[in-house]
Amino acid sequence: METIDIVQHNILLSYTSKQQFSQEQFWSEHTLSMLLSGEGRVYNNEETQRYTPGTIGLLKRNQLAKTVKIPSADGKPFKSVGIILDQETLRRYSAANGLTATSPYTGKTMLKLNQNHFISGFFDSLLPYFEQPGQLTKRLSELKTKEAIELLLSHDPGLKELLFDFSEPFKIDLETFMNSHFTYNVPIKQFAKLTGRSMSTFKRDFKKAFHQTPERWLKDRRLDKAHFLISELRQRPSEVYLQVGFENFSHFSASFKQRFGYNASTVGQ
Repeated sequence: METIDIVQHNILLSYTSKQQFSQEQFWSEHTLSMLLSGEGRVYNNEETQRYTPGTIGLLKRNQLAKTVKIPSADGKPFKSVGIILDQETLRRYSAANGLTATSPYTGKTMLKLNQNHFISGFFDSLLPYFEQPGQLTKRLSELKTKEAIELLLSHDPGLKELLFDFSEPFKIDLETFMNSHFTYNVPIKQFAKLTGRSMSTFKRDFKKAFHQTPERWLKDRRLDKAHFLISELRQRPSEVYLQVGFENFSHFSASFKQRFGYNASTVGQ
C-alpha cells in the first residue's frame, strides 16, 4: 500500500509511503488536522509551514495552498488525520451559541496550534473509525465536528473571528492576483470566486487586463514558468509539471512541445 486517502463524512485520513505533491489546491472549508508520522509542508504565496509528528494545524477556507507529503527517514509513512469544519455546521453552532465574528477575518490563513492534549486526544479518538468506517455515521461525524469546534474555542476563544466569519471574498485587483497565483491548478470558477467576481465578470475583466482568455493565458504562463525552471534552475521536467499547475505529465509534455517547438527533456542539452 503506497497511498491511500479516506474521506468518511467530515473526517479525513491521508497515508502515503512515497513523497507526494498535492493535487488538491483550493481549500473551500476550514480544515483542522494533526500529523501522526512523516513530514508535511503546506505553502501559499505568503508563507510555508512545516509539520512534524504531533503538529496541529488549522487551514482557513477559501484559499489556495499546496502541500507536500513526505515519509520519514526511518521509513515511517506520511500519515495525518483531519476534520472539515463545514460552513453549515459552523452556522448552526454560531446561531445556537450566540457567537459571531466582530468583523471579517484578516489574520493568518495557515495556523499552527500549540500542543494541546485535548485536541490530540480528539484525533486519537478518530483513528479506530478507519479500521471500521461503517461505524462512523453521519450523525456521529456531525457530533465530532461540533466537538472539534468546542475544543478550538476552548484552546483559543479568539478563533471565533476565523470560524464564524461567513463573509465571501470581495473584489480585488485581478492582474496582481493572477500573476501571483497562476501555478495553482484549480478551475477558473475558483479564481473567479477568490477575486470576488461572478464567472461572467471575471472573464470580462480578465480579457480587459490580459487581452486573452483565462484558459490560454494560464497555459502560456505555466509553460513559460516551466521553461525557466528547467533551463535556468536545471530542474527536471518530471519535477516541474505539478509545480506550475499541470495535472499530468503527458499533457504538460505535449503542450510544452507545441508552444516551444521542442521537447522539455532537450532543454539545456
